[in-house]
Formats: sequence, structure tokens, C-alpha cells
Amino acid sequence: MMRKIGVGLLLLLVFIPFYAFKIEPNLSVVHRLELGDQTQPAELKVVQLSDIQVSESYATNRLDKVITKVNQENPDIIVFTGDLFDNYAQYDHEQEIINKLSQMKATIGKYAVWGNHDYGGGASRVYEQVMNAANFEVLQNTGETLTLANGKQVFIGGLDDSLLGNPSISGTLAYRQDYDYSILLTHEPDVADGFIGTNTQLVLAGHSHGGQVRLPFYQVKNVLAEKYVRGLYELSDHTQLYVNTGLGTTAIHARFGVTPEISSFTIHF
Repeated sequence: MMRKIGVGLLLLLVFIPFYAFKIEPNLSVVHRLELGDQTQPAELKVVQLSDIQVSESYATNRLDKVITKVNQENPDIIVFTGDLFDNYAQYDHEQEIINKLSQMKATIGKYAVWGNHDYGGGASRVYEQVMNAANFEVLQNTGETLTLANGKQVFIGGLDDSLLGNPSISGTLAYRQDYDYSILLTHEPDVADGFIGTNTQLVLAGHSHGGQVRLPFYQVKNVLAEKYVRGLYELSDHTQLYVNTGLGTTAIHARFGVTPEISSFTIHF
């Protein structure tokens, strides 16, 4: 009996690292949520990606399955909440990234914000150019109001990165005029508290990787992702915050209990 237990534990100790380094990082799951006043018809489909962190451990061909899943959602808007690169100085592959991101289709538009890794390793020189070439508009303390086919107006704004950039909530909201629904993008989720009381309906963030490796009674937390780590939150004024756990990895190129995520929102208002 003890021998069987010992063999079982040994197999477990072998399997867990193999799964964490070789299997789970190569998976991706679509999390679908219905938001807003669901007594109203669905007005908007928004798909969120975050923390791709392209690197030697996340080569651009890994995006092929992600592209297929994103396009199957038929999004009106695609948003990317930062950290395209893991370490640009070591792995750039700009044209390959542009080619992949260009294949993601949205009927209204594609938007992005800066992440802290997009400033490091020389990435700041190319990040906006790469995203623009892939038809993403990079919002850096700016925003714009979109008029839908039914005449309703949606504001989408984005903060600069809160660790290495110069974020301005007031500057971003200065672009907001008349609107029926407001979406704000930020890389780091804990700064979402700054939108409390501003009549913002939805904040989308990333950065946390959901802890990347989740063990019983232990969860890794990141700077400015300590309060809000993964999934949907409701802030004190009923603003909704969603923290996407990202697609790639950093530091340790493993995931355990935090499958790479694509989040898809059907919004009613």
C-alpha cells in the first residue's frame, strides 16, 4: 500500500511540472459574460485580450488558435490591455506580430493600451507602430465616442501604463462627452478604483496573469494587481471591473490553474 502511494506521489511530482510548463500555457479558453441591463437588447460584443508577452516561450505561431477563437466571437470591438512583448530586446519579430494581429477582425474597431513590458527592453520605440500597423488604435490617456447603428453612443478610453507611463484618469475622461455606456481600458487593475464615482460602466484590465501559478492556500500577486486579480468585480459605485488573466507568461514560463484567457462580453444598455 505504501509503495503504491509512493509511486503515485512520484508520478504526481513528475506530471505537475510537465503540465505547468508544457500543457497549460499552450491552452486557451473563452470566458463569455453578459453585462449591463439584461432587460435591454444586446448592443455590443467586445472581446478582450491581454498580456500576450511574445517571447522565445510564446512564439507568434501560438497566436493562430487565438485568432480563430477571437474571430469566431464575431466581435464589434477588440481590445488589448497591454504587454504585447515580454522582453523586446531578446525577442521582437515585429512583422510576424503585425501579420497575426491583423487577422483579428472587428466590425467597429480595435483598441489597445500600453503595458509596463511595452515600455521595457526598447519596446517603447515600436509598440504603437506595431499596434497601428495591425489596425489597433493605441489609447494613451485618450478616448473616443462611437455611435452605434441604433444611434446609441459608447465611449472607449484608455490609460497610459500606471507603472512606467504617465496615466491620467482626468485627462482620459476629458475626452468623454455625451454617452450611453463607457468602457475604460487600463493595464493594471488596482487603479480601477480611480474611476469610482465617474459614472463609468466597465473597466477592463490585465497585468495580473491571474497569479499565473495558483496553488492551494497560495496565490502570486503582482504590483498594482493585489486587490483585483482575476475575473469580474463590482466596485463600490456598481462600476464593473474585469481582470483578464492574459495569454502569455513572464519570469517563469509556466501556468498552473490559470488557463490563458480570451474574454468575450455581450453588453446590454
